[in-house]
Amino acid sequence: MTLADQYNSDGCAISFELFPPKTDAGIESLCENVERLLQFQPRFFTCTYGAGGSSQGTTLEVLQRVKQITKLPVASHLTCVGLNTEQLSDYLRRATEIGVDYIVALRGDPPKGTTEFSVTEGGLRYANELVGLIREQFQDLGIAVAGYPEVHQEASDAQTDLDNLKRKVDAGADIVITQLFYDNADFYRFRDDCVRAGITVPIVPGILPVTNFKQAQRIAGMCKAAIPISLADAMTTDDSPEHQFRVGVDHARQQTIDLIEHGVPGIHYYVLNRSAAAAELLDGLQLAGQA
Repeated sequence: MTLADQYNSDGCAISFELFPPKTDAGIESLCENVERLLQFQPRFFTCTYGAGGSSQGTTLEVLQRVKQITKLPVASHLTCVGLNTEQLSDYLRRATEIGVDYIVALRGDPPKGTTEFSVTEGGLRYANELVGLIREQFQDLGIAVAGYPEVHQEASDAQTDLDNLKRKVDAGADIVITQLFYDNADFYRFRDDCVRAGITVPIVPGILPVTNFKQAQRIAGMCKAAIPISLADAMTTDDSPEHQFRVGVDHARQQTIDLIEHGVPGIHYYVLNRSAAAAELLDGLQLAGQA
């Protein structure tokens, strides 16, 4: 089944994003959480890697373990940061050898301590170039690219950002997975803009449940995602972990219900290697492939 095919059936196909742990114990904990998430019949799992490719080996190890556990397709993130085209091709080759099915193709953020993206000598400047490289050399890999409902922080305006997305799709991307957002109106506006721009591939919303307000503020600040006043007020009335978890999960559950009612083809959950929040918010919901 191709990546695009995952979204051609009835219902809402879901997927989960992981990140590479730093210890063996962290990997074991991640695998336990993956097993718990299988009850929601996800279509695939993705895994990021550290800044500048610092954890590529661990990412491939995680994906190999997840594929063994789940027997599902897996996707590796890949960025242009710090790699020339030969190194990018080498990583893709290693990924396919261990059974990676899809790639989330990204330009990547500037390295820590810098504010501007710098092209590696012999490397690539834009994500659409990475998509083109994958399409040319690894035709069987599915490709996801990133979209930004609230506009990428480096884009001069929304139209420029949308033009960049169109270039990535035209280069051969199968789907668009959005950056996290907390107001569904931002996603619907973005989806409508994509349609008007002639982007016809599935637009998959990305959801991160807020279970710790300070952490949510930090993550949202990094990706220019606004936290609605109503959500912020509800979370800050009580700083206990139990209260913040409950408010955040309830908000993500309502986001999910509303997105399903508005016909999204799927939802991608940023679960931060944990299963509790995702299990709470998805419990009892009617999703693709579930009875």
